[in-house]
Amino acid sequence: MAKALQVPVTDYSFEDCQLATAQAPIRLPIDTALLEFAKLLRALGLKRVNSEKLLQDYGKRARELQDQRLSLEDFARFLELPASDELRHTFALFDENEDHSMDVREFVIAFSVVCRPAKTLDTIRLAFQMFEAEEDGAITENELVCILRTALGLGELKVSRLFRAVDEEDSGKITFERFGEFVDQHPDFAEQYLYSDNAGFGSSSPSHATNGFCADFSPREQKKLD
Repeated sequence: MAKALQVPVTDYSFEDCQLATAQAPIRLPIDTALLEFAKLLRALGLKRVNSEKLLQDYGKRARELQDQRLSLEDFARFLELPASDELRHTFALFDENEDHSMDVREFVIAFSVVCRPAKTLDTIRLAFQMFEAEEDGAITENELVCILRTALGLGELKVSRLFRAVDEEDSGKITFERFGEFVDQHPDFAEQYLYSDNAGFGSSSPSHATNGFCADFSPREQKKLD
């Protein structure tokens, strides 16, 4: 049909288009890293029916590595895949400092977003499990920045006011249970604590450049995230 109409075609699948419009507008053009990442996952053979089981396995192993940064060769071993062009392109998406290293936990968060775009809270739960301290199951403010920055697809993110609101005891740490309770109590928390503190959210300005790893996070659209 495209040939008959003399219009161009893309190699995005119907599933890709569903991902791009899941729950709310992504506010990004169709050719952003979100869909490119989904294509790379499919080319690597990772985006398949049993991706949920794969996610849990990756999350467990990423937790064991903690904050250890991986080289391309380490990343290939982590995924148990050869160092193909697709794997190199995937690695480059997470080599933000261009120092030939990556935090594999960020990959797992992005992988979760692609596999279950309508289940943001499940993605954040998995992220907490990878970042939380063994002694108390809690994370710090800087770790929350990393989690939400990757899940939302933002280059920079301010979460201090949100973190203080969740951390009522001023302990400097929060657990996923406390975060979940806060979300239940404040269904519009993104508008109150994220959008208002991050002017230009989702824009193309340098300070809020998006990488396209998540659809709109607005609870107004997603009804308490899920």
